[in-house]
Amino acid sequence: MGTRSTALDEAVRSEVGHLLEGVAVDLIALSLNLKQAHWHVQGPTFKQVHEQLDEVLADVRTYSDDAAERAITLEVSIDGRPAAVAKSSVADFRTGWLDAQEAVALVADELGAVAARAREALPTLEEKDPISHDLVVQIVSGLEKHLWMLRAQTR
Repeated sequence: MGTRSTALDEAVRSEVGHLLEGVAVDLIALSLNLKQAHWHVQGPTFKQVHEQLDEVLADVRTYSDDAAERAITLEVSIDGRPAAVAKSSVADFRTGWLDAQEAVALVADELGAVAARAREALPTLEEKDPISHDLVVQIVSGLEKHLWMLRAQTR
């Protein structure tokens, strides 16, 4: 196969790659639920929430791609197919119309849950692969910023 793209040994690459896979899969599920909310939001603040959800979605899609590509860089194949995403704890999302404030609250809850799960990977990533750790820190930071901006609307 030639020269590896990283100096990490195979066991570390596998462990780190699988942590990144979990982050990526949660983010893929979150992106699908964001689009569901985006399509079904209604109410007096429809336009503002509709557009804000698209902004969050754009970042979440970038984050999922970054996490997946880091795992691939470590030569770890990940599973981002629908069947794998369906197993994510954020895969289930309400169907039907959503009042804008309800949509904001539901999305905020999911953002918080995904950020919390990504945070759980940080201690191991810090010990095993500082580069992947830094990436997930940036992802959590971005999710938490969006979470703050959404929650500010519900107070």
